[in-house]
Amino acid sequence: MAGSDEGRAPINIIKKKKSGHVAHGGAWKVAYADFVTAMMALFIVLWIVGQSKQIKENVANYFKDPGAFNEKTQSHILSGGLVPVQNQSLNKTGIPIDKEAEELKTLSNEGKKLQQMISSTPQFKKFTNQIQITVSKEGLRIELIENAQGLFFDVGSARLKPETIDLLEMIARELSALPNQIIIEGYTDARPYVRTDYTNWELSTDRANAARKILRDGGLKKDQILEVRGYADRRLRDPANPYDFSNRRVSILVTPFTKDSVSTPAEHIDTLKIGG
Repeated sequence: MAGSDEGRAPINIIKKKKSGHVAHGGAWKVAYADFVTAMMALFIVLWIVGQSKQIKENVANYFKDPGAFNEKTQSHILSGGLVPVQNQSLNKTGIPIDKEAEELKTLSNEGKKLQQMISSTPQFKKFTNQIQITVSKEGLRIELIENAQGLFFDVGSARLKPETIDLLEMIARELSALPNQIIIEGYTDARPYVRTDYTNWELSTDRANAARKILRDGGLKKDQILEVRGYADRRLRDPANPYDFSNRRVSILVTPFTKDSVSTPAEHIDTLKIGG
């Protein structure tokens, strides 16, 4: 048996190691998630930097106290709306009802102050029955209502009377202390203008713009004037008498908040009468 083993070739045993990548576990997933989170934070910061001051304040207030925001309030954050506290009732523009009432009360007090100033100034005595000051949800409205002779403007013209300029300058000094924006409107009666190349549209707009210039020179801040509007005879004060001189008027509207908050006329909630 031993002799037979001598004729056999030796057996070599070779052990081969399997090649392949070594497993790294889930660490890469964590790093990738951190990268995505950092990019998202960067984009949010860049977005906030490009927004208005109001939106920045709203976002900051939300992160300071998220519990103070109800679901309806949060929908107004990105649109720059005001930030009411939880469970407050909002009007259709997202402004808290109590905040709106507070602002209108401030405007009502301002109207009463203007009423007193006009009534106590001898120079403006002839205006007392032709100035109407009202407060509604659209804001504080000061209307200069013409008479048959043309009290505030020359008849058929956008040229202001000297006393009207003094009146508007006094109003400007008073309103310039407010943060509110102001809209100036012009109206005419339905009587056609005598010229073919100049209509009630031009007249109403020119009168409103003439008033704007005096208010601006009198102290209103440049960014305080929001709009100048001319309505011609499209919004008659006395629809039953379209030719009545009372339809010819200029209105100074002190808005409570923004343009959107005064876009829809509302019923008057307070009326202040000058001179009786």
